[in-house]
Amino acid sequence: MILEIVRAFGFIFIAEMGDKSQILAMAFATKYDVKKVLLGIFLGAFLNHSIAVLLGSLFNQIIPVTAISIIAGLALIIFALWSLKLNTDDDTVKKKVKYGPVITVAIAFFIGELGDKTQLAAITLSASSEYPLYVLIGTVSGMFVTGALAIYVGIKLGSKIPDFFMKLGAAFIFFIFGFIKLYSSIPVELSEPYFTIPFTIGILLLGYIIFKPSIELRKQGIPTKLQRTANELHGYYYDMVSRLEEICLSVDVCGVCSGSSCLVGYTKMIVKKAINGEDIDLKYFEILNNSKIFDIDKIIESLSLTLDLLKEDPCKEDYIPIHQARNNFETILLGSYIKEFINLEEYLKKIDKLDRSLAKKLKRQNRI
Repeated sequence: MILEIVRAFGFIFIAEMGDKSQILAMAFATKYDVKKVLLGIFLGAFLNHSIAVLLGSLFNQIIPVTAISIIAGLALIIFALWSLKLNTDDDTVKKKVKYGPVITVAIAFFIGELGDKTQLAAITLSASSEYPLYVLIGTVSGMFVTGALAIYVGIKLGSKIPDFFMKLGAAFIFFIFGFIKLYSSIPVELSEPYFTIPFTIGILLLGYIIFKPSIELRKQGIPTKLQRTANELHGYYYDMVSRLEEICLSVDVCGVCSGSSCLVGYTKMIVKKAINGEDIDLKYFEILNNSKIFDIDKIIESLSLTLDLLKEDPCKEDYIPIHQARNNFETILLGSYIKEFINLEEYLKKIDKLDRSLAKKLKRQNRI
């Protein structure tokens, strides 16, 4: 039984390395809280794979065992070829939805995986299993872990994520398992070299043709869809962390570092907590000492960067830490902060009333 879980987990884990669901997970993580994205992945995968396991169990009762083994072997070889396919869909998460983050992600994963190789893999595994429920546990766990891994690796590596080798590795493993499964299941007369050698050469040639676009992209140094999405995920928070490090003028100017008791130090803390999905005390900054000396130009640059992120959809629940960073920068620059951010135009009008020079700089940096 445990072996069924491990086997199902392993196949789904391999199948999704560098594939569409990882792109989807990272894309959603740039818009929603990571915990909510992961919960959505779990729900979507559970619903999708429940259907797959049910279908696989029905096939198990109808189709002979030998035929299932041959189908499974062929399916694994097809999955090997599928793994080499280049992801070219640029419409990953562009449509606005009316639901909350968890339901949105769940629906996207449920629909996105319909007919995909992970759902077909779940059908294949459950069709040859005595314990379909354990297959479901393994496949859903595999989807959840690959989604979590994609988000983590995307945050850490950005566009340096090695999806080229991930695809090659997944394809190789699927091909080997598929070939062994097929070889041990087909009639003896079909297992002779005169059949297996041309078959293998044909599959390898087809695999090269499918994988050639990825090879060309790599030669040209063009990032793949997975790498571009990972880079977006890597972007804002780490860019902000870097800028915050530059804002500090060091202990030579400030004296002893005040840590999170300083507005910039506190902003560093909330950005890092936001990255880790931790709770943040959003009222704490109001009692902080604002007597430190900062590089004002750097503060304005960081406020401009924050406004650029907020201007498209300022009311997102997951942007609360970003608004907190905005309030911190405003307090340093103006001695007070602007509570409501309805849209960028109205915000800049409020800034203009308080400090016309600052408003002009922000308009110029945001190209307004």
